[in-house]
Amino acid sequence: MIGDSLSAGFNLEPGEGWVDLLQERLAAKGYGYRVVNASITGDTTSSGLGRLPRALTLHQPAIVLIELGGNDGLRATPIAVIRRNLVEMIRLTRAAGARVVLAGMQLPPNYGQRYTSEFTALFAELAREQKVPLIGFMLDGVALDRRLMQADGIHPTAAAQPKLLDNAWPVLERELRALAGPR
Repeated sequence: MIGDSLSAGFNLEPGEGWVDLLQERLAAKGYGYRVVNASITGDTTSSGLGRLPRALTLHQPAIVLIELGGNDGLRATPIAVIRRNLVEMIRLTRAAGARVVLAGMQLPPNYGQRYTSEFTALFAELAREQKVPLIGFMLDGVALDRRLMQADGIHPTAAAQPKLLDNAWPVLERELRALAGPR
């Protein structure tokens, strides 16, 4: 898992984040995988790309879920830069022999119609072009529910974490089944 504060569990107690809950679900369902959470609060696609090679070498993952881009968007990073970084992350991950899952992000409308639309479309376009599975929007069912968001309006609460896992799980489970091969 390489991501930003959404996956790092910003302002949550240890064990409360959706990535921790993923490890529990994997164990409960009998998948013998260990989750390595290489997420850092505030991370961008540029910094994630910079540290990905070491993480791939160190952990030799079977699947890498890339949940990055939100901070790029909040900083109005040019879409071409975000795209280039994500494409390179996908390339490096595949070169290391791992499967890739991409998590989609959206921005609040105050970034302007054009940028917001291009940003949102980027993830689906990349998934299609690069032929990688896409988790449509990690915060689906969470972002607009104030009860599930921290006071900053950006980060989900502990109560929202199971929903984040539920948003990611169908795509991740398909990849896990694909790794297992025919039964």
